[in-house]
Amino acid sequence: MPANPQTCGAARALGARMRPGDPLARPGQVVGLLGGSFDPAHAAHVRVTREALKRFGLDQVWWLVSPGNPLKSRGPAPLAERMARARALIDHPRVRITDIEARLGTRYTAQTLTMLQRRYRGVRFVWLMGADNLAQLHRWQDWRVIVQGWPMGILARPEARMQARLGRAARQYRAARVPAPAAQRLGHRRPPAWCFVNMPMAHLSSTEIRARGQWGPGDRD
Repeated sequence: MPANPQTCGAARALGARMRPGDPLARPGQVVGLLGGSFDPAHAAHVRVTREALKRFGLDQVWWLVSPGNPLKSRGPAPLAERMARARALIDHPRVRITDIEARLGTRYTAQTLTMLQRRYRGVRFVWLMGADNLAQLHRWQDWRVIVQGWPMGILARPEARMQARLGRAARQYRAARVPAPAAQRLGHRRPPAWCFVNMPMAHLSSTEIRARGQWGPGDRD
């Protein structure tokens, strides 16, 4: 894995030593990282995970259940509840549910990725996201650090495919796009490298589940 072009302030303040409860990965493994509030986790998260394992040739996928999303105005359900829901939803030998972001004390994705790479030297991380997140990636803190530091696997939602392709990040890094037939080797590419794969996905979101009153108070945003 190449060195990151820059590091974040929060990452410099933290050590690189592993801690009890951290997920395990060996040098040389390719690990997909699926971040989010998972408020709550649902079947679409499971489908994306299984597709990512298959399409991108990943050894593992880690669900990074975050303390909160800086782009959202209201906080999610308690972390312990979201972790328990996620673990009840998927039981797969190559999937890990982790709150490592909370224990790292990082707030933004670029910080989290930098710290994980320090702790897991030799592990090849791939950042996973939906096409809708790629479309708004330019709004993220230090988004260019993410693109230039780690390969990205993009799984398309039907309504977001064209919007994502026309987004600022996709346009600026158009030359770094990896063709879908080469997706299996994405984790071995030198970043910037991103691969867009299409997949049919159910129109299901955590927001809809909360709105129906099927999770927590049902009124969180």
